[in-house]
Amino acid sequence: MTDPYNPNPQYGPDLSKQPDSGAQPQYGQPAYGQPAYGQPSDPYAQQPGYGQQQPGYGQPQYGQPQYGQPADPYAQPQPVYGAAPYGAMPQGYNPADPEAPYGRDMYGVPFSDKQKLTAGLLQIFLGGFGVGRFYLGYNGIACAQIAVTVLTLGCLGWVWPLIDGILMLTGKVPDPLGRPLRD
Repeated sequence: MTDPYNPNPQYGPDLSKQPDSGAQPQYGQPAYGQPAYGQPSDPYAQQPGYGQQQPGYGQPQYGQPQYGQPADPYAQPQPVYGAAPYGAMPQGYNPADPEAPYGRDMYGVPFSDKQKLTAGLLQIFLGGFGVGRFYLGYNGIACAQIAVTVLTLGCLGWVWPLIDGILMLTGKVPDPLGRPLRD
């Protein structure tokens, strides 16, 4: 059923014509002034873009979260209680990985069997005797620290081990194989 007076039939009836005073719309036809089902009311209005829906068709009100989305779109997902953050590897003993029985760091490098806290405290308190470096396996540096302590009669033998112990506690000193120390 086409209207010969409507130059653009795809947008529904021509609204410039006045209907008869007693005319009723036929079944399936929109009433006067109403857009046809699925057609926009204003052909010059901005149409929804790709992926958008028309308002009122299942869209939530402004500021209300959509189903399955957080209320704050910029919020970070909350971690599950007891779960490690993304990218963190457990640092406990893992016999399933023979190359890294104590776990791996965030870059995939296996952890050493030595601990930061033990090495750092040994170096700070007994570093004049090279105990922290002996613990890590750096025997040459440990002997040099003993020699500096003996040659300076203990006057300057505490500075080097103190700085060395702080570096061990911050994780800047790896083991002799280049693996980072465990926490």
